[in-house]
Amino acid sequence: MAQAEINVMTSGHVDHGKTTLVYALTGVFPDTHSEEVKRGITIKLGYADATIAKCAKCGKRYTLEVAKGKCTACGSSELQAERKISFLDAPGHETLMATVVSASSIVDGALLIIAANEECPQPQTLEHLLVLQAVGIKNLVVVQTKLDLVDRLAARENHAQIKKLLAGSGFENAPIIPVSAVHATNISELLTAIQEGFATPARKDDAEPVMLIARSFDVNLPGTAISKLKGGVLGGSIAKGVLKEGDEIEIVPGFFSVKKERESYKPVKTRITSLSAGGKVEVARPGGLVGIGTALDPALTKSDGLAGNFIIKASSPYTLVNECAMEITPVERSIAKFSPGFVENEPLVFGAGTETTVGFVQGKAKGKGKKAFLMRLKKPVLVQPDAKLAVLRRANNRWHFFGTAKIV
Repeated sequence: MAQAEINVMTSGHVDHGKTTLVYALTGVFPDTHSEEVKRGITIKLGYADATIAKCAKCGKRYTLEVAKGKCTACGSSELQAERKISFLDAPGHETLMATVVSASSIVDGALLIIAANEECPQPQTLEHLLVLQAVGIKNLVVVQTKLDLVDRLAARENHAQIKKLLAGSGFENAPIIPVSAVHATNISELLTAIQEGFATPARKDDAEPVMLIARSFDVNLPGTAISKLKGGVLGGSIAKGVLKEGDEIEIVPGFFSVKKERESYKPVKTRITSLSAGGKVEVARPGGLVGIGTALDPALTKSDGLAGNFIIKASSPYTLVNECAMEITPVERSIAKFSPGFVENEPLVFGAGTETTVGFVQGKAKGKGKKAFLMRLKKPVLVQPDAKLAVLRRANNRWHFFGTAKIV
């Protein structure tokens, strides 16, 4: 059970307890970036693996990483491992919504975190729900957190507000699990909802592989001798196909550079030297988060230098576009009031894979339908059949989730 089978994203309003919940589930705080630690909020995608296990004696569920070999309910050591999953901790702050949009492209299910001690919905609660709807997330569990901070009456009122929020969203029947992450209350019930409600999707190993890079690292310590340097490390999730140790791969659109005031992206070719998916593996498949050791100069991968790129086989055909026609579909409800129509050169933010890029409206795309517009993108996008891009638009001097787009 080395590789996790699915990715589950935590989403919701800022400071509603997403990171604390991931810690209660996995024993790992996903906020590891130095700026996140200083500011106390999630800025980049955090992730942590956990193995769901069931007590053979009392039926309670735990994660092996937290239970440490014993059921905390009955004390039995007969814990049966069921499935390994990866949790992605996405930021809740409105200025970081683009990161949420990026994360949604590599998840199989989501936990919508809603604090019981605040009125529902808060602004990002609604926007996160709209993102999950728009990108086609089917599996959802609502987690009513901070139960220890309210009385029974307040918890019931908050529960009624959650039901009203979900009405008409397609998630009306999603389970609502009240928890206290601090006291580990109802964690077993939450894991049961995930295990029984989030099926592992069918994967096609024979498809041309595509991996979305969420993070990239230089794992070498300062002062390491040149002869002992390790190549750059890429972390993310395989969307389809398989990758093997020794594969020749290409990273697109590649490394960003500026020469003579001209910006460009250069695809990078390299070789996979190692694969990690909760442990060393020789073959990595879709599901869970994967770490790839490469022969790249670590200067290219440090500080997320290649995050947002795609990994494909070096021999795979692909198309990158800077200018294209996009069919844009607005969401039906939003907390923002947008101007009708688009103006020429209006900027929009597109979530493509695990990255965001800014595009400028160039006018209607003739012959492509009423909702199609010509777009000029600052960063090229890999064209994938039937892929949805999320769209953010400015309203009242802030970026808000606007809808979805597809290249036509």
